[in-house]
Formats: sequence, structure tokens, C-alpha cells
Amino acid sequence: MELDIVCKPSAFNHDVTEADIHWAFTTARYDLPDEDDEEKRLLIGFNKEGNPLEIMYNELDDGRINVFHAMPCRAIYYPLLRQWRN
Repeated sequence: MELDIVCKPSAFNHDVTEADIHWAFTTARYDLPDEDDEEKRLLIGFNKEGNPLEIMYNELDDGRINVFHAMPCRAIYYPLLRQWRN
């Protein structure tokens, strides 16, 4: 099943493409609620070149995925890649 993902303009502030955002969801290594806000989720996946990305999103009432932040993964999140949870 393909996810219905919508991207806010803010998702592109760090030059991550929509294609790479979609790819990150298919390659997710970590996808859990944000520690500070249960309504938001943090996903760590990969772009088409295999580089890790960090993505923040929430699920809309109609079931669509609303991505509002995407950027190359910061070193602080690298340990999450080893957890392999989703």
C-alpha cells in the first residue's frame, strides 16, 4: 500500500526533494512519536543515494501523512539508526 504523503513548503527548507522524502518512508529505520510531542513523529530513513534523512511528520485526520520537516540526518540521531524500530 502506498502512503498518501503531503509535504508542507517547510519540508523543503534543507534541499531535500519530495522523491527523497517518499523514499525515506520506504527505507525507514526509525519511526516513533517525538519525545516532546506525541502528535509529531520522527522518522529516520534514507534518500535515493543512501544518505540518512530525518523527517518530522504527523498524521492528518483523513489518514494522509503531513511532512513538515526534512533534512540530512544530524549526528545526534545516528544512534537511532542502530535501533531498527518502526
